[in-house]
Order: sequence, then structure tokens, then C-alpha cells
Amino acid sequence: MKKIKKIKIKINGNLSTINDDLSLLSYLKKIKIPLKKVAIELNKEIIDKNKLGKIKLRKNDKIEIVHFIGGG
Repeated sequence: MKKIKKIKIKINGNLSTINDDLSLLSYLKKIKIPLKKVAIELNKEIIDKNKLGKIKLRKNDKIEIVHFIGGG
């Protein structure tokens, strides 16, 4: 049985420890991020939401989640 390895990432400036086999999409679902209302940036690059499931998170990745807010 394969032992699950842990890695550290930063999300909105906060350090988080996760399993190393998570995709970006799986992680966002796990922390209950409403994908229709946010923009996702990984290592200073905005990510196309259609590609979230194909991106595996790696040690020291930096994720920024920007929420859209209405108003004027």
C-alpha cells in the first residue's frame, strides 16, 4: 500500500498541508470554493477553469483565489 505523502502549498498567503496527489480542482472542491464566482491564480498565472482537473498541485505552489464582487 502506497503511503500518502504530504506537501505544503500557500493559499491566499496561508500555508496549508495537503496530500501530494490532489488536483487543483479536487482541492478547491474540498475547501468549498464556488468556482463560478472566483478567478484562480496558480504561481502568478491565471488558470482556465476547464484545466483545473488536469493540474496536480506540487510542493510550494502558490494559489490565489479572487472573489468577484458586484457593485459600482
